[in-house]
Amino acid sequence: MRTFPVADPGDPDIRSAGRYLFWLAVCSRKTITMGILWASMWMVAQALLPAAVGRAIDALESRSESGLFTWSGVLLGLAVAIGFTGTMRHRNAVSNFLDAAFRTIQLVTRQATRLGAVLQRRIASGEVVGIGTSDVDSIGGMLDITARGSASVVTLVVVALVLLQMSVPLGLLVLIGVPLLMGLVSLLLRPLHRRQNAYRDLQTELADRAVDIASGLRVLRGIGGERTFSARYRRESQELRVAGVRTARVESVLEAAQFLVPGVFVALGTWIAARLALDGRLSVGEMVSFYGYAAFLTVPLTTLTEAADRMVRGHVAARRVVRVLALEPGVVDCAEPVAWPPVGELVDRRSGLVVRPGTLVGVACEDPQDAPELADRLGRYQDADVLYGGLPIAEFAIADVRAGILVAHHDAGLFAGPLSRELTPGRGASGEIAEAVRIASAEDVIDALDKGLDTEIASRGLEFSGGQVQRLRLVRVLLADADTLVLIEPTSAVDAHTEARIAGRLADHRRGRTTIVATTSPLVLDTMDEVAYVEDGKVMAVGPHRVLLGTEPRYAALVTRAEEEDDA
Repeated sequence: MRTFPVADPGDPDIRSAGRYLFWLAVCSRKTITMGILWASMWMVAQALLPAAVGRAIDALESRSESGLFTWSGVLLGLAVAIGFTGTMRHRNAVSNFLDAAFRTIQLVTRQATRLGAVLQRRIASGEVVGIGTSDVDSIGGMLDITARGSASVVTLVVVALVLLQMSVPLGLLVLIGVPLLMGLVSLLLRPLHRRQNAYRDLQTELADRAVDIASGLRVLRGIGGERTFSARYRRESQELRVAGVRTARVESVLEAAQFLVPGVFVALGTWIAARLALDGRLSVGEMVSFYGYAAFLTVPLTTLTEAADRMVRGHVAARRVVRVLALEPGVVDCAEPVAWPPVGELVDRRSGLVVRPGTLVGVACEDPQDAPELADRLGRYQDADVLYGGLPIAEFAIADVRAGILVAHHDAGLFAGPLSRELTPGRGASGEIAEAVRIASAEDVIDALDKGLDTEIASRGLEFSGGQVQRLRLVRVLLADADTLVLIEPTSAVDAHTEARIAGRLADHRRGRTTIVATTSPLVLDTMDEVAYVEDGKVMAVGPHRVLLGTEPRYAALVTRAEEEDDA
């Protein structure tokens, strides 16, 4: 049997649902094996109860006191065994469930970290949310049922052998009838699989819509779009409800089959046993034993039906997981990365932007979309013709690039938790925090909180205004203290007075260290050593802000328009 010793989200051996589930089973092979053993002993012990009861009844009928005591003792021993093995079976089953669920969460989280900013461009947010809220339960439930499902097969074989010794017709009824009935039930699995897939797709889309609405609620209210998006969400939720009802119809038939199939088997088997007893071919005790077996067989038959349902759910969930695991990052390390130089000139050949070490460079883009694309190239979030220190940036290790060049997008989110932890992930003394707060002009934001920096904040900083979140992001960026810093519109959501304070303090703080600020704000551009004007993705002019205002009409029109929009 092939094993997969490393839990690597990039491993091609776990890029299909079947292989991924097999990999999970291999990782939990010890607890799965022990769970099957304990569950088999637990269920077989239950299967032996009817035989022991029948023998006790025959002993009572023959007035054998020793036989009655013997089989009563056997019943007691079986009861103790059922209790102990049931406990051990449950412990291993829960361990299998949790191991599969947490291993899946761990892999998806590692993959999200591996992909970084590429993740939200490749897959909907609702897809990842759905994995964490429902798919992990389905995958865990699939490994959970392995113990009872396997034990059910073992128990059916044991019961069939016992019944064959009692009566060949009754044994054949189990050997032939059970597979036939389970085959009929399996006809429901394909439509169930198809409808669960459709339901899961709609659920992902709706969750993604909810995330978008929640994150953009403030903007939606500002433009009067709240009712429109609310109506759209209501319509899509109704579509999900209809799909859920269609799925539930098949599931309800499957649930009914869990009782109907064993019920038919009990009725038919009891009738046959009664006929054999009337003909004198079965004793009273054997007839009671068979009735007990017929009633007991509802347990393994129901378990097998449940196992089929969980297998379908687990396979559907695994397909969602491997879809995320199959995503490739935008960039990968080269075979032999070179050492990262302490300083170097940063050149983007595509746009013609040249950033000398230790300079503050403003980048004013005619098209706002050019700014984040340029920043992603400079930070190697996409492969591009960029040089650092005279060498292609692709020749450096990604970790070194991330440590040397920090790209701070204007929409970078805040995580839930203590504010101090979110601003200083793993570093930052109190004095450094205070200085960063001052530079970002965020003192009023911190002072307004009941517990200051120890205040617990919500995900994405939903309790703050847009300008407050922007200033807190800047605090976090400053505390990172990167050698090369790339900022995208760091002051677009604050008023002019606050923007002027931030621009001056930021320039003083970063003076002598390479800093690139993509903005059209004249207050910020005026503090830069030089400004590059970008049009159609190309640098058209370079110079001090005030010089460009007089020599480049297109630049002047862009900056003036931005200033008029801010005033408005």
